[in-house]
Amino acid sequence: MRAYTEVRSNEELDSMMNQPLSVVYISRNGCSVCHALLPKIQQVMEEYPEVEFAHILVDEYEEVAGRLSIFTAPVVLIFSKGKELLRDARFIRVEEFRESLDKMTVLMEE
Repeated sequence: MRAYTEVRSNEELDSMMNQPLSVVYISRNGCSVCHALLPKIQQVMEEYPEVEFAHILVDEYEEVAGRLSIFTAPVVLIFSKGKELLRDARFIRVEEFRESLDKMTVLMEE
């Protein structure tokens, strides 16, 4: 499984968001869907070693909910150079996520 960076501060989040391409997975404690989905996202991320990958546990970094307008969990966000390119929440389809990431990595290479 692909390792991820734990983000717990605004500075760490800013750094992640400003990468050429990054994926941020947001979850909360006690969310069974969040915990079941994370290994699947990690598995997909193994195919993209060039993409930064981070996890945010909202219970440890509550400020992120307001900053990124997070109203539910889980949430997958894709950023490039400070811009949000994709947001998928609650019922995340892993194959659709993979397809989106494929497209974005190809665009980044051009």
